[in-house]
Amino acid sequence: MIATILLYSALICFQGHCYHALVGKSTPTGVFTVVHKTTGDPGYGGDILEFDETEDRAYAIHRIWLLNAKQHRAERLASSDPAQRRDVTNGCVNVSPEVYNQLKDTLIQVEVVNR
Repeated sequence: MIATILLYSALICFQGHCYHALVGKSTPTGVFTVVHKTTGDPGYGGDILEFDETEDRAYAIHRIWLLNAKQHRAERLASSDPAQRRDVTNGCVNVSPEVYNQLKDTLIQVEVVNR
C-alpha cells in the first residue's frame, strides 16, 4: 500500500480515506520506501514505520507520542484545525493507534508533499 502525507493539511491518506496526523517543520518531502522497525524507546508502542534517515535523525510514522503532556498532542491530533496539527513533531508523523494499526502490516511506500 502507498500512503500520501499532506503536510499543509496535516493529513495521511490511503485506501480512499484521509486521517488527521501530527507533522513537523522538518518532515522531509519526497517518495520513500517504508521500513517496519521495532523499538524499545518509550512512547512508541514497540514499533515504527521509518521512511527516511539522516546522519543524526530518523523520520517515521508512529503512534501518537504522549510522554510530554505539555505538548497536548492528543488534543491537537483531534483538532479539525490543520494549523493545530502542523509543526508539532520533530519531523516524524504521529497518527492514532487505530490508523497506525491499519498501516503497519501493509504500508510499503509513502509520498510526503507540502500541499
